[in-house]
Amino acid sequence: MLAPTMLALFSNGHDELFRRFMDSVHDYAIFLLTPEGQIASWNVGAERIKGYRADEIIGQHFSVFYPQEALERDLPAQALCTAAQQGQWRDEGWRLRKDGSRFWASVLISPLLGVNGEVLGFSKVTRDMTQRREGEQRLVESERNLRLLVETVQDYAIFSLDCHGVITSWNRGAQRIKGYTAQEAIGKHFSVFYEPPEVARGWPQEELARATERGRFEDEGWRVRKDGTRFWANVVITAIKDEQGQLLGFSKVTRDLTERRRHEQQLREREESLRLLVEGVRDHAMFLLDAQGRIKVWNAGGQRLLGYDSSEVLERDASMFYPQEDRLAGKPQAELASARSAGHLLVEGWRQRADGTTFWAEVTTTRLDGDGDTPRGFIRIVRDLTERRRAETLEMEGRRLSEFIAVLSHELRNPLAPIRNAVAILDRFTSEPQARWCLDLLGRQIAHMSRLVDDLLDVSRITSGKIRLEPVALELNTLVRMAVDTASAMVKQRGHALTVRLAPAPIQIMGDTTRLTQVVANLLTNAAKYTPPPGRIDVSVSNDGDIVTLQVCDNGIGMSESLLQRAFKPFVQGVRALDRAEGGLGVGLALVKSIVELHGGSVSAASPGIGKGSTITITLPVQKQTATPASIATQTIVPSPQRVLVVDDHHDAAESMAMLLRMSGHDVQVAQDGPMALGMAAALRPDFVLLDIGLPGMDGYELARRIRELPELGRVQLIAVTGRGQEADRQTAAAAGFHSFITKPVDPEELARLLTSRP
Repeated sequence: MLAPTMLALFSNGHDELFRRFMDSVHDYAIFLLTPEGQIASWNVGAERIKGYRADEIIGQHFSVFYPQEALERDLPAQALCTAAQQGQWRDEGWRLRKDGSRFWASVLISPLLGVNGEVLGFSKVTRDMTQRREGEQRLVESERNLRLLVETVQDYAIFSLDCHGVITSWNRGAQRIKGYTAQEAIGKHFSVFYEPPEVARGWPQEELARATERGRFEDEGWRVRKDGTRFWANVVITAIKDEQGQLLGFSKVTRDLTERRRHEQQLREREESLRLLVEGVRDHAMFLLDAQGRIKVWNAGGQRLLGYDSSEVLERDASMFYPQEDRLAGKPQAELASARSAGHLLVEGWRQRADGTTFWAEVTTTRLDGDGDTPRGFIRIVRDLTERRRAETLEMEGRRLSEFIAVLSHELRNPLAPIRNAVAILDRFTSEPQARWCLDLLGRQIAHMSRLVDDLLDVSRITSGKIRLEPVALELNTLVRMAVDTASAMVKQRGHALTVRLAPAPIQIMGDTTRLTQVVANLLTNAAKYTPPPGRIDVSVSNDGDIVTLQVCDNGIGMSESLLQRAFKPFVQGVRALDRAEGGLGVGLALVKSIVELHGGSVSAASPGIGKGSTITITLPVQKQTATPASIATQTIVPSPQRVLVVDDHHDAAESMAMLLRMSGHDVQVAQDGPMALGMAAALRPDFVLLDIGLPGMDGYELARRIRELPELGRVQLIAVTGRGQEADRQTAAAAGFHSFITKPVDPEELARLLTSRP
């Protein structure tokens, strides 16, 4: 219940007017309390702020608005006591609404006194200050954060100056960068950070003057730390002015950019080095294109390779280097589009120089990525591959020539085989002089044709690097004597006088018997062909310690100076008369040079001039270690009878070979293809199979493998007889199971040796 005195306050005629006044106040909670603190009145503002209706709150103690921590301090009682004693009580603090939420309240409690000074109650005015407090709190936190930010920044020196440049504040970044503590720096003039020459010319004062005039001044330059070391600084000075524009001082922010400046310097040096590198490249045209293909940068290599000065190409389209037909076909745009799509493009094609000449170029275009999908441009590098392309073309032509030579030799050897067989057969049946003369002529011509085919194949092997040596210990005098015996028939036929002067003592060398014999024979044959009869040919061998010298001299047609310079190249010949029946392909000396150099020796040609003869000199290293020279003597072979199967689709070659073998006492059968040969071999079980490689259907390699698979033919000896004599053919034959490999036309004595080689 309300106290009677409080009820009396509302019993007079002013009650209604007072209520209307109270209800018109919305921003303040205004209500009355009894002396004990019970709520006696309630206005609209109180209801809005605290959330209670009048009927809910009147009669309750006002402590209902205080949070627990305030109640624990007995704050409501203290408030009434203080108000009664001091005439009022002011406070700010947290209060509670009906829904339990808090708000920050500004509270004024005033006592209501009677005529005798007694306390009749209290008036309480409460204002919701939550928003103001939050704003003030944000401001305080902002100021605090700003202060902490400035104080804790380590990468920037942030400090303030008064109007004269004296330091008034100092942060940690300033201490770290400049080396001074706040106590050491505050009160000093900021010119202490400048080098003496800068101070002498008044630059610190100039900075303040410019900042005052413009409001802000920025500079970069050398500054000095406490220890005297220098650092490159970025400095921003801002003038601080009040509302009336009166200068209050300056803020100064300094950043240590020494590392950045060093990196920038390194970058500039790298860029300069790259520029010098690009400019120094003379074998490649290197230039930069924009996104549309216009030339932006041009190097010295571009000028050398394409013939344009930079002033002639900059801002022009790169399509200017393409031949007209490529430009009309849209090739420049297509290649740029491909590089844009793939990021990188490598092509080869014809390009055109400033003088109109074309060259074969390797062109690399690399996309330079920019923002988004649009490239910044392209790097293009052009390399002249004309010489490489020419070399590749020559190499391709060389391969075609080698293939042609291989086919040609095969086609030539096939008809030579039956002819040689027929000559060997006739040689056993006739003794009449005229018939013998014919047989000798045929034999010489067959040998000549065989040598031409062998020379062709040897040139092909040497030029392709596929020639193989089988070196053994040799005695050179003996080898020369045997080679002279081989070539003496031609020398005598031409009516020449041959003189041989060998070394007085045996000379041991390491070499391939067949190839070195071929060298000496080629030299004697050459001398005989290019010396008009009757001529003179001299062969001499001499030993000079570690080197042995072999010379072949003639008094023939000689060589011109130009011919001497190219005499050892393939297919080079001297002048030939129309009446010369015997010639060659011009590969003899080329073979000599290649074979001698493979043995570690050298060869040279000399001639006093046309019609004055020639001298070919060969040097070879002497073999120092004692070894037993390989025997190069020949002996007549008398084979014992064997069962032989001849397999060849060339009828004349097969039958002539069979007849020749039957005349030597062998049991011979003939097959024309693979299946027939396979059946006959299984039935006959021959000792030897002479097998042509180029059979129709099942070739000789496949037939050899099939024969090897038959257990009953495990001891048969397979001999490849073919017109193909390349090293690859020999290797393939060995892999297929052949025991021996001979080329057509077959030498009867070589065949006789093979037929006695059965293990």
